Amino acid sequence: MAIAKMLRRSLSAGTEVPKGHFAVYVGENEKKRFVVPISYLNQSSFQELLCQAEEEFGFHHPMGGLTIPCSEDSFINLTSHLRRA
Repeated sequence: MAIAKMLRRSLSAGTEVPKGHFAVYVGENEKKRFVVPISYLNQSSFQELLCQAEEEFGFHHPMGGLTIPCSEDSFINLTSHLRRA
């Protein structure tokens, strides 16, 4: 019974988003899920990514969540910069 509970917890842990955060999918070919703070929405550099997502996908996001059309490396560089700011 304990193993089943641990498995359920580990499987659901990947879908939970902490309060004050939201999930995005990033990548050019294979999409990877990132959980980022809502405060990033106030940053002009992050808003540019959202505009790119709107231009490419409109309101239809193939992953079922917000998909950002940039490379994973570019996204990591941007969010690393935002974390320091």
